[in-house]
Amino acid sequence: MNRLTRVLQNNAIFYGSLIFIASALSVWIYFFAPVRGSFSTTYNDYLIFKQSFYHLIKHTDLYASYPSEYNDLYKYSPTFALLMAPFAILPNAAGVILWNILNLLVVYYSFKNFVFYNETKKLLAMAFVLAEALTSIYSSQCNCLITGLLIIAFECLENKKPVTATLLLAISVFIKPFALAAFLLLLLYPGKPKAFIFSIIWSILLFALPLLVISPAGLIGEYKSWFLLLKGDHDNSMGYSVMGTLQYWFGSTDKIYTLLIGMLLLLLPLTRYKSFISQSFRRIFFASILIWVVIFNHKAETYTYIIAISGIAIWYFSQPDKKLNLLLLMLALFFTILVPTSIFPWTYHNKYLSPYLMFVIPSLLIWLKISAELLFTNFNLKKLN
Repeated sequence: MNRLTRVLQNNAIFYGSLIFIASALSVWIYFFAPVRGSFSTTYNDYLIFKQSFYHLIKHTDLYASYPSEYNDLYKYSPTFALLMAPFAILPNAAGVILWNILNLLVVYYSFKNFVFYNETKKLLAMAFVLAEALTSIYSSQCNCLITGLLIIAFECLENKKPVTATLLLAISVFIKPFALAAFLLLLLYPGKPKAFIFSIIWSILLFALPLLVISPAGLIGEYKSWFLLLKGDHDNSMGYSVMGTLQYWFGSTDKIYTLLIGMLLLLLPLTRYKSFISQSFRRIFFASILIWVVIFNHKAETYTYIIAISGIAIWYFSQPDKKLNLLLLMLALFFTILVPTSIFPWTYHNKYLSPYLMFVIPSLLIWLKISAELLFTNFNLKKLN
């Protein structure tokens, strides 16, 4: 373990290994990976991101269907479409490789700089999330990037850098709106007016950024199309979420009520404002947000769970070992991380897991335990330095 810890501290070896892993997986994805289901390629999500840039600069509707270019629809902001420019101008193979390298580097950079209980637990946390991170970049999605940005933003807040933190949070929201929940972190720190002002400034700038290539009327039109698409998604989808699990098991369709209950439980710990001084409270509340934005997301997929798994890793590996916590961690490792991979036959996954959404349950149980810890633990007496 000591030898591995020394490797972790060697930046050249650490980041070089990540670049090699992401590159090798990307080459496999691009040239050799079998196509599953209706997807025309294994990097369909990357094509959606890439082509969105060209649709933006050609002033076409970002949110229309383009079946000759990719499957599914683009569901991100006009700003994200513009930010894909450096990748969009590259050939597909180079773009996929560099995009996946970026995603893996950002999430592991965030873990490398996170203050865990000790260095050994930091190494174990990185190992715990690796399979889930590779599952996410296998589909060339942006969930590792979102995870890393949120964790780095938290680290910036811990290090009294609210300007950088609010920029990273704003970028996350303009990629996936559910990241808006992470702005709750600002309530835990002093200097709230400054953080609020910069949050507004960054949001305005990011909103207006596509005006470099599109007219104001065109940008407003794109946002109208985006909001209509998001509303339709919300009305017609349950996802791999708590709402989806309740629907499969009990036939419940009260999505709004479930979400409201989840929001109430998320916000209740903020009433314990005297505990904000505790670094342990802040870490665990941040972990709660990372899990919440996935399990109460009506569009959550297996690939989205890198965000929740990272929250679980932060929760478990930031405190001393406890038997119940270890049991819950093992449930998440088995049902959420390992079962959806090719270790288990895909037919087994479709027959037993997807219909019952079993990989949602460990994250929900852990989130409920975290909520109880935030509400009832005396953090003022158990403050981590």
